[in-house]
Amino acid sequence: MTQHMRDGLARNYLAGDWVEGDGGAAIAVEDPGLAEPVGDCAQAGEATLARALETARASVERGDLADMQPSARGRLMLRVAQEIRAIADEGAVMLCRESGKTLEAAQDEFEEAAQYFEYYGGVADKIEGKSIPLGPDYADYTVYEPFGVSAQIVPWNFPVSIAARSLAPSMAAGNATIIKSPELDPIGLAMLGTALERAEVPGGAVSILNGIGPDLGARLVASSEIDQIVFTGSVTTGQAILRAAADPVTPSLMELGGKSAAVVFEDANLDTLMGSLKTGIFYNAGQVCSAMARVLVHRSLYDAAVERAAALANGLSVGHGLENPDHTPVASAQQLTRVEELTSTARQSGARIAAGGARLDRPGYFMAPTILADVDPASRVAQEEIFGPVTCMTPFDTEAEAIAMANGTEFGLVAGVFTRDLARAHRVAAKLRAGQVFVNEWFAGGIATPFGGVGKSGFGREKGLEALYNYVRTKNIAISLKG
Repeated sequence: MTQHMRDGLARNYLAGDWVEGDGGAAIAVEDPGLAEPVGDCAQAGEATLARALETARASVERGDLADMQPSARGRLMLRVAQEIRAIADEGAVMLCRESGKTLEAAQDEFEEAAQYFEYYGGVADKIEGKSIPLGPDYADYTVYEPFGVSAQIVPWNFPVSIAARSLAPSMAAGNATIIKSPELDPIGLAMLGTALERAEVPGGAVSILNGIGPDLGARLVASSEIDQIVFTGSVTTGQAILRAAADPVTPSLMELGGKSAAVVFEDANLDTLMGSLKTGIFYNAGQVCSAMARVLVHRSLYDAAVERAAALANGLSVGHGLENPDHTPVASAQQLTRVEELTSTARQSGARIAAGGARLDRPGYFMAPTILADVDPASRVAQEEIFGPVTCMTPFDTEAEAIAMANGTEFGLVAGVFTRDLARAHRVAAKLRAGQVFVNEWFAGGIATPFGGVGKSGFGREKGLEALYNYVRTKNIAISLKG
């Protein structure tokens, strides 16, 4: 068993050490596929948080990562990747059970986490400044410096991979990092500490605190010891964090919600669309910020697309994540209630339930794969993020109408275009208000492609080389050579 567990309790990884909750406090973790307890996690309190802040600041002052030879820092991160793969089998089973996702998806999450460390480990020695020509009387250049202490708040839908997505570039840039884990599924993420420990990451450079509640979370982001905030999650929580960051003027990176639309033109390949729909809205029970939450279809293709989508939804296998079915539960009873409530409002606003529409009669928190047809673009269900296995289908007549509908929410995370007309694909993609546009394949791209939103989907970019520069500050040095 990995070092994060003792007597069945997942502990906090704090400055290279493993600690229990303040006063022995713990959080019960549930298996959403069975609605039964799956384990306990030590609950970090104020004392644990204070120690994490103190040790992170000390790590920065010692230069544990920032003063390490960049190539050595890269090799350290490659060792982390190796150790993540060494714990992946054990970690994936726990992540599957506590999050509800399939075992295959949990395995993929650990693999993706390892790939983030490989990717950013490979560029740790390539964070290069610039020489700026000002004439013979001056030498002018820029250098990139780490912020210092990065506070990173991780969501429950992809806790391990999203933690790695932010931690890896933070480490590559030389920052110390404190990660706040999600309360719903903290145990798999706690295991990341085992990989860091085995890779011999300097003590204090990374801490992973389990189960910090809202009050302590607010203290973390408002602390004067924090030099940067990275948050992935809901708009409401992101706004609260930004308010807390306003007084100390702490630089922040926000990856918030989405209500992303796929625009399907009359020449689209329906087989291609259905393949994308299966992963775009039903992968991880739709609990993906960039899910295909809206499908806008040209009227000439609309009826056929709705019929195919309903057949797809009704034909999905359903089961516990360990069985690797097509469809798994949502993460909690609270989440299931929200998905049901928003789906109910769709009926009231005139939408037609083409498939699903209600929770499934079985143990666990299962929502039926749901297709809502004839959805009013202005209705609540078309405007609010559901974060569940529900998509909204709406017909359109013209390209301009489709673009206006796709851009007609407060969000702007991703969007999609399905067409065989390359010129139209480029033209429409340029007009869609989104940080990333997929063409003929939802979730196209990968670790090397920048990801982030506009509007209430947030700001800043994760993934790719561009993300690395969110974790450094630019300093310019101007030298007079006049004698």
